Amino acid sequence: MIRIGLLSDTHGYLDEAIFQHFESCDEIWHAGDFGDIAVADTLAAFRPLRGVYGNIDGKDIRAVFPEHLRFNCEEVDVWMTHIGGYPNRYSPQVRKDIQLNPPRLFICGHSHILKVMYDQKLQCLHLNPGAAGKQGWHKVRTLLRFSINNKRIENLEVIELRGV
Repeated sequence: MIRIGLLSDTHGYLDEAIFQHFESCDEIWHAGDFGDIAVADTLAAFRPLRGVYGNIDGKDIRAVFPEHLRFNCEEVDVWMTHIGGYPNRYSPQVRKDIQLNPPRLFICGHSHILKVMYDQKLQCLHLNPGAAGKQGWHKVRTLLRFSINNKRIENLEVIELRGV
């Protein structure tokens, strides 16, 4: 079993509370818009980090992180990208591939809107952790924490951070 802390859209800001919430996690996954390479470095020093670059990320972050990251965690096929859309409204850049070869878990950021949805048609769980940073129009900063146990995605928790 692997415990995951998932965040996105930090935009250069890391709340100290993130480290408390992710203390029990084995890995941290960041779904883009780090905003600053120092955010990635700080997270990677705390726990193993997987991530993708977002639309605001510069060359320094794009040199380290890909636009799309497809990997297996335990026995779950995971696809993470920053701009992915939602079930029945996937972005044009992923729509064809996700329909031809859907993952079991699809993760994106970008919208600053927390979403947990199951795509019945593709048999795929969609996660967007919302925004953990202070920039943007969101009113609540959010994170997700969950476990992957063999083929199961379980113990999903929504975490709200205080203040925007």
